[in-house]
Amino acid sequence: MQLTQYSDFSFRVLVFLALKKTGLSTVSEIAAFYGISRNHLVKVIHNLANKGFIVTTRGRNGGMTLSRSPAEIYLGDVARNTEPNFNIVECFDIQHNHCHIAPSCALKSMFWEAKTAFLDTLDGYTLADAIAGAEPESKIVSMPQSTRRNQVVI
Repeated sequence: MQLTQYSDFSFRVLVFLALKKTGLSTVSEIAAFYGISRNHLVKVIHNLANKGFIVTTRGRNGGMTLSRSPAEIYLGDVARNTEPNFNIVECFDIQHNHCHIAPSCALKSMFWEAKTAFLDTLDGYTLADAIAGAEPESKIVSMPQSTRRNQVVI
């Protein structure tokens, strides 16, 4: 199973904001830090704001920050709010299931159990857990862009 790039970027935005801790961050700042598309990040940030994970402020001095402490943001909630579905196999999608063995196949229940375990595991972790032991804020935020692109934060 693989999360979508949309979810990946959502987690990256939240990690960046959690590490920054003070002040507002901009879309351009985060896009430059990770070396990813600003236009795509705008959509991600809009969704994170709509779902209540971040607070955005428009205008010349605008930006974004976490809506609550990292300890109150559960990774399972983020995944559920950024993934379009968790249809690991075709038979999970009732409208598009064309599998001929679906009525007699036990794999569906096994994959369902695995999906549930995956989300249950994420429900046990918060954004605070994801940044535990990470580089101090000043090192991450001030890192030169050429170094950032190869830096793994999550």
